[in-house]
Amino acid sequence: MPVELTVYTDEAGFDALRPEWNDLLRRSRFDTIFLTWEWQRTWWQRLGAQRGPLYILAARAAARLVGILPLYATDEGDARVLHVVGCTEVSDYLDLIIETGQEEPVYAAFLGWLAGPDAPHWDGINLCNQPGPSLAHTRLAEMARAAGYSVTVEQEDVCPIIALPVDAAAGEDGWDRYLSTLDKKERHEIRRKLRRIEREATDVRVRYVTADGAGLATDMDTFIRLHRNSRTDKHAFMTPEMQAYFRAIAAALADCGWLQLSFLEIEGQAVATYFCFDYNGQILVYNSGYDPAAVPQLSPGWVLLARLIQHAIELGRSHFDFLQGDEDYKYRFGGADTPVYTTLIERPAA
Repeated sequence: MPVELTVYTDEAGFDALRPEWNDLLRRSRFDTIFLTWEWQRTWWQRLGAQRGPLYILAARAAARLVGILPLYATDEGDARVLHVVGCTEVSDYLDLIIETGQEEPVYAAFLGWLAGPDAPHWDGINLCNQPGPSLAHTRLAEMARAAGYSVTVEQEDVCPIIALPVDAAAGEDGWDRYLSTLDKKERHEIRRKLRRIEREATDVRVRYVTADGAGLATDMDTFIRLHRNSRTDKHAFMTPEMQAYFRAIAAALADCGWLQLSFLEIEGQAVATYFCFDYNGQILVYNSGYDPAAVPQLSPGWVLLARLIQHAIELGRSHFDFLQGDEDYKYRFGGADTPVYTTLIERPAA
């Protein structure tokens, strides 16, 4: 069945496709929060619009939406490069959004558009942050090579993920079963730190923020403060522009019930925080912070992370995804690597 493309070159494309966007995402091979309409639209408004022109390709077969290819162009030296919307360090998984089984005809239509007169001038295409199930780093790469383009596929990073014991979600059994999968030393360390904070601190609790409300702005103030204070690189990362982005994405996702912002509080004072997402049966760990001056001997960040995993098991979530990065603590909690790829397509020199 032939695929027809409609190209939107401004933000009206987001609005036109909103009624169908997330439904298509659910029919794709990899349904992730970073490809939802809410994430893509917010990223474009806050971080993308100043980067370059927008091209949202909507692919339809017999009037049925089977693909959304959200792209933008940047000038990089003498080259004009197309990127997937969201393609920076703040979006851990990205892809062309295509209904499962429709990848080849949509890829063919995409390659045809790139070679035709309606496409903008381009020298390269950077498809970053592709998860393992994506066919962009396999089938699209093959088809692009066959069309005469130079294609490079690289493993960009890893996302360590914990598979949770979902069949034992209720009660202590699920938590104990999770702990049993860890190295004996790590299992002992987690239990020791949890016992110590309960023994040496009073009024210890984990507070969850999961919905939009009057207090979200204040809670985001607390998150940003803890994030910036925790490390010098995080302080540099959380610029005013990035603070505005985090506030906007928190509000957008909280409105959908996908935000899980948590705080470890001791006597009402927040000493550690995690900014996570609860989406598609999984918890995704996006960012964190802590107060280095508050009870560091009690390992508040470590304790909060352990409680988040326990809470995920109680909720019946299937996976606990640490997202990109191979930091040691992710493996100490049982994370197993899953690959993330970048596919680079280049037009041959004239």
